[in-house]
Amino acid sequence: MSVVRLDKPEVMPSRPVAGVAMDREVPRRGIDRRWLTGIIGGAALLLALLFWAYAPRAGTQAIAADRATVSKVTRGIFEDFLPVRARATPLITVYLDAVEGGRVEKIFVEDGATVVKGQLLAELSNADLQLSTLARQTEVEQQLNNMRSQELALAQSHLNNERDIVQADLDAAKAQRLYDTQRPLADRGFVAGKVFRDTTDELTYQRKRSEVLRRAQTTEERLQTSQLGQLRAASASLRSSLGIARSSLEQLNLRAPVSGQLTAFSIQLGQSMKQGERLGQIDSPGRNKLVADVDEFYLGRVVPGQTATLDQDGKSYRLKISKIYPQVKSGTFIIDLVFSGTEPANLQRGQTLQARLTLSDPAPAKLIPNGSFYNDTGGNWVFVVAPDGGSAVKRNVRLGRRNADFIEVLDGLDADERVLTSPYTGLVDKDRLTLEKPAN
Repeated sequence: MSVVRLDKPEVMPSRPVAGVAMDREVPRRGIDRRWLTGIIGGAALLLALLFWAYAPRAGTQAIAADRATVSKVTRGIFEDFLPVRARATPLITVYLDAVEGGRVEKIFVEDGATVVKGQLLAELSNADLQLSTLARQTEVEQQLNNMRSQELALAQSHLNNERDIVQADLDAAKAQRLYDTQRPLADRGFVAGKVFRDTTDELTYQRKRSEVLRRAQTTEERLQTSQLGQLRAASASLRSSLGIARSSLEQLNLRAPVSGQLTAFSIQLGQSMKQGERLGQIDSPGRNKLVADVDEFYLGRVVPGQTATLDQDGKSYRLKISKIYPQVKSGTFIIDLVFSGTEPANLQRGQTLQARLTLSDPAPAKLIPNGSFYNDTGGNWVFVVAPDGGSAVKRNVRLGRRNADFIEVLDGLDADERVLTSPYTGLVDKDRLTLEKPAN
C-alpha cells in the first residue's frame, strides 16, 4: 500500500520544457485608431449626403407619372367663346287672366289649339256683375239725359237772345225811319216839337237797347260756350263710363288677345274662376328664343348684341343677346338669345340646346389646354415639367382668357414647355414634384 503525500503543489518551471520553444506566440497588429475614426466619419458623412439628396423635403412630393396629365404650351388662335346650355321658350307669351270672375258656361277650344286674334275661347257668367252693370248703365243714361236737357236750355236761351237782337234791330230801324220822316217836317213847323222829341228819344232808346242786347249776348255766349264745353266733357266721361260698364259684361266672353298656340288652358265647365286668376297663355307660333344661365364670372364680359352659334341637325344658326338679367342667383345670371335669321324646325318649348357664345374676336396667342388645375391655382401658377420628365417645379405665371378647350398664356411660359394640367389636389403647398415612372 503506497501512501500519497499531500503537500504544496510543485511549481512548474518558468521556462518551457524541451521542444516547446519552437511555438512562439506572435503579437496581433490592429488598425490605427486615427484611420478607423476617419473611415467611420467619412461613411457617416456619405450617408448624410445621400439622405439629403434623396430624402423627401417638406416642399417636395412624389406622384405617379401615369396619374398626371402633362400638356404642351402651343401657339395658335384663341377663340374667346363660352359654351352655354340654353332652353327654348316662345319669343312672345301672352297670359290669359280672368278680368272678371265668374262661372264657366261654355268652352270653345282645347288646350294646344292654334287660335287667331279675337277668337272666342270660353264664356263665363256672373249674375252680380250683370245686375250692377245694368244699374250703372241706367244711372249713366239718366245723367246723360239731364245734360242733354241743360244743353237744350242753353240752345233755347241762345235763340231767344238772337230773337231779341233781331227785334231790337227792327225797332231801331223803324225809329230811324220815323225820325228821318219827321225831321224835315219839324224844321218847317209841320210837326209839333214834343212829337219830334219823342221820336228822337225813341230812336236813341232803340239804338242803346240794341247795343245792350248785343253785349249781353256776347257775355252770355262766352259763359254758355264754357258751360257747354264742360257739359260735353262730362257727357263724354259718362259715355266712357257706360262703355266700361258694358265692356265689363263683354269680359265674361274670353277671347284670344293675339294669334298663336294656346297652352296651359285647363279650365272645366262649371268651374268658378276668381278675378285675376290665370286661365292659360298664348305662345307666338314658330318664333322662339333661347334662355341660358351664365356663370357670374362672365357678368362683366357679356353685353347685349354679342353673337352666339347653335349647331342643330347638321346646320348652324346664329343668335344674338337681346336682354341680360343682371340678378345673380345660385352663382348664375340669365340672358335671352334671339335668332338672327331662321331657327331650327320643330323646336319644342323647354328643349335644351348647346350654344357657343362669342365673347370677343379670335386672336393669336400662346395656349395651354384647359384643365382642373385652374380651379386650384386661380391661374396664378403652374407646375412646369423638366425636360427629362422626371420632375416638375412650381412657377408663377399670368393666364388670361379661357374657353372650354384652351387657356390664354400672357406671361411666364414659353412655347413647347410642358405643364401639369391635371388637378392639383393636395399639391397646392408644394414647390417641387417628383414624377415617378411605373416599374416595368
